[in-house]
Amino acid sequence: MPKNSNYTDIMEKNHMEIPWHDYVKNDSNVLIAKAGLIEKASVIGRVGLIMLSCGTGAWRVRTSMNRLSKELGVTCTVDVGLMSIEFNCFDGTDCVSQSLSIANTGVNTSKLYRMEQFVDNFPKEEAHLTGEEIHRRLDQIEKIHTLYSPAKLGLASALACCAFTFLLGGGPVEMILAFIAAGVGNVIRTKMIKHHFTLFFNIAVSISAACMTYAICFHLAEIFFHVSALHEAGYICSMLFIIPGFPFITSGIDLAKLDLRSGLERLSYSVIIVLVATMFAWIMALLLHFHPQDFSALNLAVGTKLILRIITSFCGVFGFSIMFNSSIPMAATAACIGAVANTLRLELVDYTSTPPAAAAFAGALTAGILASIIKRNNGYPRISLTVPSIVIMVPGLYLYRAFYNLGIMSLTEAVLWFSSAIMIIVTLPLGLIFARILTDRTFRYCS
Repeated sequence: MPKNSNYTDIMEKNHMEIPWHDYVKNDSNVLIAKAGLIEKASVIGRVGLIMLSCGTGAWRVRTSMNRLSKELGVTCTVDVGLMSIEFNCFDGTDCVSQSLSIANTGVNTSKLYRMEQFVDNFPKEEAHLTGEEIHRRLDQIEKIHTLYSPAKLGLASALACCAFTFLLGGGPVEMILAFIAAGVGNVIRTKMIKHHFTLFFNIAVSISAACMTYAICFHLAEIFFHVSALHEAGYICSMLFIIPGFPFITSGIDLAKLDLRSGLERLSYSVIIVLVATMFAWIMALLLHFHPQDFSALNLAVGTKLILRIITSFCGVFGFSIMFNSSIPMAATAACIGAVANTLRLELVDYTSTPPAAAAFAGALTAGILASIIKRNNGYPRISLTVPSIVIMVPGLYLYRAFYNLGIMSLTEAVLWFSSAIMIIVTLPLGLIFARILTDRTFRYCS
């Protein structure tokens, strides 16, 4: 295969591109509010599809489409899934039905921020433009791909997993090794995403690469620095960049709003990622003779541990937020929220004997309330702040240990780890949902 070839040289695209500009007349001076129903529906549908491609949930997609529909004088009914939208637009005389889909799902918080601004400003700005001019603006927003190179995204995942390692109980050796391994794994993952490799292949290769890198670095450290074999436990942390935080959290929010199709599809997508990742991590552990064991105790003073938890929580959330394509200010804002919420969670577990699931609920509730307060001042999408700030609370370590014990037929241990993980996973979106109920009165009602 030629050196510069990509997947388009191998096969035709399975998802045809939509010629949005064909729905409007280039020479038309008719404003969108006075245009025909087909032209209005093309704008409404495209806005919903772009928002869906950013990773936001069905409730936000439908709300945005409804706001545009009301402004354009049409009635819109929408059915949203993980990767597709079916909707109908009525104007009292005619009806237009469309079924739209995206080729792949992902997370892009910068594009989501621009889209929310577009929807908020539509009555003042875009409503006074023609359909062609609106589609040109959407063209510009749609061109917002990743803000960072694979190397920078690798560095972000390295920082996140390094911080994650400390928060899970690891020491300096595990943190350094996880930093290197996670960075390599995520660079490979972003490269494969860029070349449109399928989800399963992407996960398998990036997880295997991270585990292999950790093993190589660990054995080199054993040879040259006489590192103890106890430090092999950190290999689990080197693959936590794969945690599907956005679909996990948005699935819970969609289910709370009875958007069952979207909620169940997002939950299924999240479970697929976790199962494939843990299975290949388990296979690599068997090949490399690694065993998931507890970290060595660090014996830090209470004050020192608190300060380090705040710092590492900030760094971990900042790294995950960059991986979600947030701008530096947005990532720093999410990191400040995470530093407060995650530190609170850990302190509750350590010093008040609060069960981990209840502490996770308190942490997520705190993150949701802080994000709502901040959104009123700077307009950042709430979900772009809350998901990075609580993804560091997702029990990836528990899930992996559950699968590992299941693989070696230690069923009692597997059930215990699964039970603990599921309890925490359920309480995280619940915390955000109740924060939304408390701070957003439009979210309280089912209508």
